[in-house]
Amino acid sequence: MTSSDPLSQPDDDRASASGEGARTLVLMRHARAEDAAASDSLRQLSSSGRRDAAAAGRWLAARGLRPDHALVSSAVRTHQTWEQVCVGAGWSLEPQLDRGMYEAGTEAALDLVRLVRSEVSTLVVVGHNPTVGTLAQLLDDGEGDQEASMGLLSGYPTAAITVYAVATAWADLGEQTATLRAHHVARA
Repeated sequence: MTSSDPLSQPDDDRASASGEGARTLVLMRHARAEDAAASDSLRQLSSSGRRDAAAAGRWLAARGLRPDHALVSSAVRTHQTWEQVCVGAGWSLEPQLDRGMYEAGTEAALDLVRLVRSEVSTLVVVGHNPTVGTLAQLLDDGEGDQEASMGLLSGYPTAAITVYAVATAWADLGEQTATLRAHHVARA
């Protein structure tokens, strides 16, 4: 599901429309993983999950997004999701792998985002449900794209992506402080 796409505006127009110093936050649930492994954290992406993650990267790149930081759960499936997103997008950005993101509930995940360096302008977070889906709903200020909002409310399946404009510092991010720009479920 995609929304109308304000992200396809040229960067200069986006910056002036969203305010000087605006940030972009991309939340993503990992792509589809295999059902079994020695432990949950070692589950690898399925072949369809690899394709979906690469499709997510193509979708993000087509909208002109270029992250300067990626906060990724330390689980194998999230790291592999990020690798395939980068392949699809043509990016080469090493992620910050974080065990805390693997174990985080919604508030703990939000706390990890609040610790991101202030100079980061576009942040991608790759994590797990229900945490990522709940965080996506928690941040929404209700002022953004209505079609994307409907998509967000319909669930948060694997390879779901939500894009927000953030007018605050990362440290000040909180409930209803981000404007929903787009929501998409990547499928190859």
